[in-house]
Amino acid sequence: MREIVLDTETTGLDPATGDRIVELGAVEIVNHMPTGRTFHAYVNPQREVPEEAVRVHGLTTAFLADKPVFARVAESFAAFLGDARLVIHNAGFDMRFLNAELGWAGFEGLAWGRAVDTLELAKRRFPGANNTLDALCRRFGVDNSGRQKHGALLDSELLAEVYLELMGGRQPDLTLMVVSGGEFAAGATWVAPARPRPLSPRLTAAEAEAHAAFVAGLGPAALWLRG
Repeated sequence: MREIVLDTETTGLDPATGDRIVELGAVEIVNHMPTGRTFHAYVNPQREVPEEAVRVHGLTTAFLADKPVFARVAESFAAFLGDARLVIHNAGFDMRFLNAELGWAGFEGLAWGRAVDTLELAKRRFPGANNTLDALCRRFGVDNSGRQKHGALLDSELLAEVYLELMGGRQPDLTLMVVSGGEFAAGATWVAPARPRPLSPRLTAAEAEAHAAFVAGLGPAALWLRG
């Protein structure tokens, strides 16, 4: 199962009023294990970045001036997403921006049904609690000490760890094994480790004899006697 954990940074809150994406970040996970493949791009929004947005993500108009516009990165971004499920914190916000930008660039929009909203998952698991990304990182012991400001790729990496915890924690022994290059070994399976000491018998000799006598009395139809 391939999923993409993603995040965006923007100039504001609503693409309908002219706000644009300024950064894209995405992390690939397969069978609930990160593969090491990521996507990251800064985007020239073709407008001024308001000071209140700069205080959130630190991306100024001057810094973004020589970065590609969204239409220049749209094809590679769409190819990275493929048909994977999308894991997003507060998915409605990012999906509105992504579909607006994709539409302006002449690309097909993303189906809303593809999005898994980790904010909603967190609200169901921790009703009434603070469920921001920072709060979830603290709750699950995810190191977010490097998050001085919002950043699309860093936030995607943190969200991937939070998402795996929300889904029950990583269980690598129950998935395909990761080998070099981020590929998965076909046919790799989980094998139960041998017990250091065998379990002691739980049946007495008398109970074992009584069971054998009972099975013998069932005749040839007994399932225990079929090869």
